[in-house]
This record gives sequence, structure tokens and C-alpha cells, in this order.
Amino acid sequence: MSAIETERQTEQVAIAGVDIRTEDIAAVAEVLASGRLREGEVTAEFERAFARRVGAVHAVAVSSGSAALHLAYLAMFQPGDEVIVPSFTFVATASMLSAIGAVPVFADVDERTFTLSLADAESRITPRTRGIVGVHLFGNACDVDGVTALARRHGLAVVWDAAQALGTRYRHRDVGAFPVATCYSFYPTKNITTGEGGMVVTDDAALADTLRLSRSHGAAGKYVHLRLGFNYRTTDMASALGLSQLARLDGYLARRRENAATLTAGLSGVPGVTVPCPAPSADHSYNQYSILVGWHGNGRLDRDQLAAAIGPRGVQTAVHYPRPLHRQPMYAGANGGLTAAERLPVSERLCEHILALPVHPGVGPAQAGRVAALVKAAMSGDS
Repeated sequence: MSAIETERQTEQVAIAGVDIRTEDIAAVAEVLASGRLREGEVTAEFERAFARRVGAVHAVAVSSGSAALHLAYLAMFQPGDEVIVPSFTFVATASMLSAIGAVPVFADVDERTFTLSLADAESRITPRTRGIVGVHLFGNACDVDGVTALARRHGLAVVWDAAQALGTRYRHRDVGAFPVATCYSFYPTKNITTGEGGMVVTDDAALADTLRLSRSHGAAGKYVHLRLGFNYRTTDMASALGLSQLARLDGYLARRRENAATLTAGLSGVPGVTVPCPAPSADHSYNQYSILVGWHGNGRLDRDQLAAAIGPRGVQTAVHYPRPLHRQPMYAGANGGLTAAERLPVSERLCEHILALPVHPGVGPAQAGRVAALVKAAMSGDS
């Protein structure tokens, strides 16, 4: 084997990457030089630009995606309210409900899209149910029409968790354009980053006012506190980075979709590999590209064996998520949770078979093709 072939074989393809450019650094440096570091006019500008981008009237910037969910839940639900959430998602979708004293009720997900199963969700509605959370997981839109119709039939409030779905569209509309509240994250692995940060968007002016109060100790003025609140403010430094990143979002999304198309073309039909399935009427933003390994009982390697096979060849992988929320220790025996004997079979199986491959904008076309080729070779016994 030549030195060139060896170098190519061991080239590292990271599972995630952050794109920080000269203009990002300059934008943050300008805020630093001004001395006005806390939430101010730059944050207000970021909020306006973000609202325009997703097609919402109001955007409220906060310190994290978890803070966004917490404040939306605090404004819309009461202690003791039952709120249906998918079990296959990041813990904050449920834990921020627990933080306000509400009860997350776990429902199963669809095995193709990994998003909420409407049939299972409806079966879990009780007289105490007050809401439902639609999670646009990995950048794939959940069934917005179905969730909305279900909520209307039962008089439920809807919160959309779009932490992983900036730029995702449903029926040609951004997922942030649907009522009542949509929550985003700007963690470094997301489609744009502010380091840490989040946003809630809404068309409801009263809700937006409540969110703005709650992110700053419920204060309407200095030492005048109208409601329970927290220090969930962001900074103008973070917002300057967010504005700069937002200007490049279209390019980021295009590269993610190009990489996903390359992976899908290379992996479709490979025994033991099930490629991601965009939801009907959805334009997937591919925050994660997650395959299923051995889902149908076929394939020569299981999920962990595949990861071990391609890792030494330079391909990083990740498992999102290794445990469903209803099996998390914090929810064992919790009110609204499931007993040890009860199951959410799809969520539980996904945790055993799912594997994320690199898809972020830092992955070049040749690298995406190489990742697909290595997965195919490993699953075919040619590696």
C-alpha cells in the first residue's frame, strides 16, 4: 500500500465540527471593544433577523436550548399538568417539564422518521393532559399537521422542540412558523452556534412579553418583579456570533443536504443498513445523519461492531441516543412514567440500532463518499 493510500485511509472525519471564520471573530471583537457585553441592541438585532428567517413575528433569545424549553413550558403549563413527549429525544424535552412541576408522559415514536407516533400519543391522553411536544428530531420534521389536529381534538397546547432543526421546512414553511411556540438551540453541534444559546419564536405577542420577563428574573423594571423568572439572558457577544453564523445558514444547510444525499446514495441497498427517512412533506436539515444497523435482523455487523470497524479508518460516529427517556434513572417510577414491565418498543429498539455518521458542513463531498464506502465495505465484509 502506498503512503498516499495509507494517508487517505486514516484521514479523520469528525462527527461534528464548528465553523468559526474571520468575520465571526471580528463581530465578537467589535462587541468586546464596545464594552457593552450583556444583552443589548446586538441581541435585539439577532432576534429580529432570526424571526424574519423562520417566519415568526417574535423571537426571544436566551442562554440555551434548555432555557428556551423551560421558559416556554413555564408560560404555558402548570404544576401537575400532563404533557406528552416522545421518549426518543434529548432529556431536556422532558426534564424542563419536570422543572416546572409538570408531568412528562412518554410516548413512542415512528420507526421510519424517529418522531412522535400520533397513535401512541393519543392513547396516552387523560383528563389531566394539557399539552404535547412535537420534536423535530435530528432535523427531520415531525408530523406538524397530525400533531396540530390531535391537539385541537383534545384542547391541548403545543410546543415545538426544534433544537436540532433550524432550517427544516414542513409543507414549504419553516418549522418555526407554526403556532404556538418553537424552541431552538445554538449549541456548537447545531446548525448555527453562539457557543451556548437558544431562542423561542412565536406569533403571540403576550407570550413573547412573558418570555422576555421570565428570562430576566420576571423584572418589568429595576427591582420590580412581576412573575417568577431566571437569569436566562444571552449576551451581545453570543448574539454577534449568532448573527454572523445566521448569514451563512443557507450554505450550511446546502452542504448538510449534499452530504446526506451522498451518504444515502452510497448506503441505500447495503445489507443491514437502513438510511434516514425524511418525513412526508418535510425538507430535512440533517443536523444528524443517523442510520439503523441490523434493524431488520440482517447484516454481518451490529451497530457497535460497525462503529468499531470504521473508527480506526478515521470515521467518528456517535449514538443519539443510547437510552430512551422512559428508561432514564431519573424517571424510574415517576408519576406519568412507565413501570418496568411497560414498554415503548420502537424507542427501545432504536437505542440499540441507531448510529450517527458525519454530515456537518465541514465534511467535504469526497469525505462523505469515503464514509459511505467504508460503511458499505465493513457491512459487506470487504474492509
